[in-house]
Amino acid sequence: MMNEQRDAVLEVTGMTCDGCAQSVSNALRSAGVEEVSVSWQDGEAKFIWPAAMSEDALRSAVSHAGYSTGRLRLPIQATVVSPNAENDYDLLVIGAGSAGFAAAIRASEAGYRVGIVEAGEIGGTCVNVGCVPSKALLRAGETAWSVGHNPFGGIASSLDSVQLSQVLAQKESLVQSLRQTKYVNLAQEYGFSILHGHASFISKDAVAVNGKPLTTSRILIATGSSPAVPPIPGLLQSGFLTSSAALELSEIPSTLAVIGANAIGIELGQYFLHLGSKVTFIDVAERIVPFEEPEISAALTDVLLGQGAVIFASTTIAEVSASPSGRVLRLEHNGVMETILVDQILIATGRRPNTSDLRLDLAEIATSSSGAIVVDDGLRTTNEMVYAAGDVTGAPQFVYVSAYEGTLAVDNALLGAGRTVDFTALPRVIFSSPQVASAGMTQAQAAAGGYDVVTSTISLDAVPRALVNHDTNGLFKLVAEVGTGKLLGASIMAESAGEVVQSAVLAIKYGITVNDLALTFHPYLTMSEGLKLAAQAFTRDVSKLSCCAA
Repeated sequence: MMNEQRDAVLEVTGMTCDGCAQSVSNALRSAGVEEVSVSWQDGEAKFIWPAAMSEDALRSAVSHAGYSTGRLRLPIQATVVSPNAENDYDLLVIGAGSAGFAAAIRASEAGYRVGIVEAGEIGGTCVNVGCVPSKALLRAGETAWSVGHNPFGGIASSLDSVQLSQVLAQKESLVQSLRQTKYVNLAQEYGFSILHGHASFISKDAVAVNGKPLTTSRILIATGSSPAVPPIPGLLQSGFLTSSAALELSEIPSTLAVIGANAIGIELGQYFLHLGSKVTFIDVAERIVPFEEPEISAALTDVLLGQGAVIFASTTIAEVSASPSGRVLRLEHNGVMETILVDQILIATGRRPNTSDLRLDLAEIATSSSGAIVVDDGLRTTNEMVYAAGDVTGAPQFVYVSAYEGTLAVDNALLGAGRTVDFTALPRVIFSSPQVASAGMTQAQAAAGGYDVVTSTISLDAVPRALVNHDTNGLFKLVAEVGTGKLLGASIMAESAGEVVQSAVLAIKYGITVNDLALTFHPYLTMSEGLKLAAQAFTRDVSKLSCCAA
């Protein structure tokens, strides 16, 4: 129950017209809320929430009117923090990765004194052992594979060998350059301090770095995450690669087992597959990339199998052991025990928040069962002077999410902005070959959220760019709301899918309908034309359209 009357926004699904909006408005007014404004196009109701009304009563009123409720958003209570010359810093950031640097830049631009504490390498996961080095190696792997798998007649090509040491040296040069120009140099440019050492709380409002106490008005925890290792019997004793270690592997393993077939596992597994390894993907889920649309999983499975991979889905690993010939995995697959022998094992079963040695208990900061820091919609922790951003909160593990949250946390912690986290239309990309990119909700997620949906799916043989490329492995799938036609989700498997999906991000964020998308210009012989064709496929048979038919 609320302590005071506050503005509120409630997400409502199932509305398709002005009459629906009026029904929701009447239900809320009858329940006792005030100044109601309902938009069926935006799927939300804005109102003043009286102190005497419970949240259950609020949701029940909408439910009885025949609609479903989603997130209840409240304004973040925040105050502007004035620079304090008596403190060492106005903002102390723990962690010098994407979230930490985005926060430091925003605070420095606003005139605050900022210190960043980092116990390891400046730049965090992305530039050092994540996005930058992995995508550089993935492109190298794709290039090696394409040399021997050219789809064009009359062009002979062959690959004698891969000098992996040279590939790694080029990757490391890129990492060092970006770390210097995009992180280290910026500290001097913006005038904030980098403190090398380990930070931990010593009280609710104080942090020590290498044992030295520091005073600050606000603290931001942005310590990121690390590869999680599953408790498989014998795994630790037998040895394995994490995603970070795989990026430094100087010899191509003849055989490789990848445990975990989501984004990281697929990307790195295919990298070694392209370099000549015989790769086996293993996952407990019933299909690879299980958070994507089933059609995407099936299409990517076909590609990997065609490139020589072996896939065990719905599979658990009973035991791992070492032998003179390599590492032995005992698998339970469809009720049958199987044994495979590999040179190396790559663990790609997710990441865990880096919170174990921060002494959060001394600061009265709550964590979840996974160790993630609990935050509200404004990224404030259970300690009102401490905020957290990025992977350490359990947020979607993308570098652009971390940077977004780092900036948002500073806006709230120091500037009193009252911003709330909004992941509507959040894009995600798997840098496989071909790429997989998605935005918004899958069909299953939309249905679970109370939406009545309709979908369209086209294979890449309907997209002229794919035909010209002689590569039709892939598809486009769109999810729209029945009645309004608003685009709710998009999934793409195609060359450059990560670039193409941005148009869908904007369409979802701003409520564009699939009809609007179908009537929008898309350049011919680009992969983005697939979005237009998929939108047209809601009402037309695109196989019966001429080139560029509108």
